Amino acid sequence: MEKTPLYPHSFAEAKRNNEQELYVLSHQANAQCKRAIENIIKDNYDGYSLGKDLAKPIIDEFGFDRVKFVLSNTVQHFDYDGRISRENKAWAKETFVPPDIVGGFDRNIGLLVTSHLGLVDLFVNQYKREYAKLNLWDKSQVIPPKDIDFEGKVIVLKPEVLNEQHKMRDEQLFYAYGGFGCAPNKNDRKVMGEFLTDGEKTSFYRHDFLGEAKQELLPDWAKEKLAEKTKDRKPSVLQKLQDNKEQIKKEKSAPIKDLKQDKGER
Repeated sequence: MEKTPLYPHSFAEAKRNNEQELYVLSHQANAQCKRAIENIIKDNYDGYSLGKDLAKPIIDEFGFDRVKFVLSNTVQHFDYDGRISRENKAWAKETFVPPDIVGGFDRNIGLLVTSHLGLVDLFVNQYKREYAKLNLWDKSQVIPPKDIDFEGKVIVLKPEVLNEQHKMRDEQLFYAYGGFGCAPNKNDRKVMGEFLTDGEKTSFYRHDFLGEAKQELLPDWAKEKLAEKTKDRKPSVLQKLQDNKEQIKKEKSAPIKDLKQDKGER
């Protein structure tokens, strides 16, 4: 069954963009997810320990992104509480939960998982173990995007950008071939390119990417496709400018030769 897409913005933002329906459907699904987490914790806690593998059926029903959003909202709200581990507090901060005040009421409050926080912490651990099984690319496996020209490179999409059915390691690989977003510091501009797996052409914003995939971590099929695409490719204008800057730096730092020797004088 197709899952309701997670709408990551506030009601005010949805209203500005005429996306209220998307917001309402997503908020309803978030509330259902929160209740499902509470119920499965209640039904599987015997007073001493929490049952195993409880996160999987919740993820199967609501998807990784929605479950993470609901859990992150809860952990961020109770960031002061010692029953939640420091690791899980840091994990929760990776997800942006926008302030969502409607009619003077904070709607994020209604999405808090009200189970015992120690059990919520254990449930977060179970979620993280399920997520780890996806073996997705992360920040440690890419070259940070700062100062990098994306054009002609294999870049890695952030996991949350992909739909649930495409949330796979290979699907994160994207070959960029143009667009103003290829240039550094253009997070609000688009990067044109194609998925490396099947060549489907599309575009994303620069801020949708983790960075450039480290060459040594690319699978063989990806290296072959990259080599094929870059075989006859001409360098971009930005790359030419960068190359010229490097050449000028080298010339300025080169040692000054004896002028007499250059002129052939003895």
